[in-house]
Amino acid sequence: MSEIKVVDVFNSGGIIAYPTEAVFGLGCDPDNEQSLKRLLALKQRPAEKGLILLAGHYSQLLPYIDDSKIPPGKRLTMLSRWPDGITQLVPKSNNLSPLLSGKFDTIAVRITSQPDVVSLCKQTNKPIVSTSANLSGQEPAKTWQSLDSVLSKQVDFIIEGSTLGHTSPSKIIDALTANIIRD
Repeated sequence: MSEIKVVDVFNSGGIIAYPTEAVFGLGCDPDNEQSLKRLLALKQRPAEKGLILLAGHYSQLLPYIDDSKIPPGKRLTMLSRWPDGITQLVPKSNNLSPLLSGKFDTIAVRITSQPDVVSLCKQTNKPIVSTSANLSGQEPAKTWQSLDSVLSKQVDFIIEGSTLGHTSPSKIIDALTANIIRD
């Protein structure tokens, strides 16, 4: 039997648990509506809250954002905040699924240097949906070994890598106004 590859799981609509900068995340293909619905149900997360897209490179985010609404000076500032640790709210693409953006006219995005995520995003040329690996309201797992036993049985693939060792989840800021949403 051949080894299951994370890219195959991603492309077939599976849910993946993976390391981010500080905690483990749960994610899927941002273009697969069924996967998005399954991820939200698994997390017990209301769809109106929206989700984060995590990428290895800015170009992977372009189909999901409205880059034309980001003034060049703001784009330079936004790009200078990456990689790692800062999630930014940017104008969303008009055809973006409301399961990704929730009730907002923005989408939360982040560029990471976490090698497992960068590799997956490079192989798929897409970002991965990112939400903490926990049921809503509970503490997120910091290692793959500490994943909630109920969650770990329901995901389709666990990347057994390590976080980048950050001590807290990403700061969230509005890329255009620099207002801090979560410190």
